Amino acid sequence: MKERAYGKINLSLDVFHIREDGYHDLRSIMLPIDFYDELEIRIAERDSCHCNRSFLRFDEHNSIVKMKDLLKDRYGIEDHHEIRLNKQIPTQAGLGGGTADAAATLKIFEKMYDLHLDREEIIELCLKVGADVPFNYFNVPALVTGIGDGIEEIEMKKDYDVLLIKPRRGVSTAEAYRRLDMEKCDHPDIDRLKEALEKGEDLTGLLGNSLEQSAALLNHQIGVIKRSLKELGAKNVLMSGSGSTLFCIGEEKQKMKEYAEAMRSRGYYVRFTKTLNR
Repeated sequence: MKERAYGKINLSLDVFHIREDGYHDLRSIMLPIDFYDELEIRIAERDSCHCNRSFLRFDEHNSIVKMKDLLKDRYGIEDHHEIRLNKQIPTQAGLGGGTADAAATLKIFEKMYDLHLDREEIIELCLKVGADVPFNYFNVPALVTGIGDGIEEIEMKKDYDVLLIKPRRGVSTAEAYRRLDMEKCDHPDIDRLKEALEKGEDLTGLLGNSLEQSAALLNHQIGVIKRSLKELGAKNVLMSGSGSTLFCIGEEKQKMKEYAEAMRSRGYYVRFTKTLNR
């Protein structure tokens, strides 16, 4: 069975509380984008994994393997599986590639083994693999809260063109959180942005990411790219998730093409995509 694993951007991210268990409470507006990995899983005589990216390891840390092993253990599945992944979303990019692959694994197993899971079971399983996996599973514009367990769908007035720019080096999510300074970081107005999306209003001045400051300490190219885009005239530029990808959204298409050409000439990874509503 095959499934597309769609990436995402964090249009705004506010980390506002560190819990006693070490997790961070957050509020984030997350949007699916038309950029995806392709995952195929089939029953086989022995376990095997194949991927177009040779650097990816299918060990116990891999999100697909984590979800597969969790489901096999939970539901008593004894089959072996052949996994084939066409990986397009960059790793350590803040675009949710790994968590999207985990969500796609769950969807395939649901169909393959007729699991009939309810929403609570889905969220519980997803959270055992990663905080963003529930969002990737439902794959709709949403206000995500808590540790990723709260998902409130947003009825967006329109879709947006998106320009992605990524430096060569990624950012470790764990390190970005470890460097987070709750007093100095950005705390964007999530509710105001949600209202703007629902009304189709201008997004200028409404984007923000609590993790951008700490991620930029780990990868200085994040700041370089953002400054360069603003010098070119971009108004809506933000780092997605824990980085290192930055995106530009809500700008004139021709302007974004100019930004893309400039960034590509400097050796950065550049890709055009768009947001997905449903």
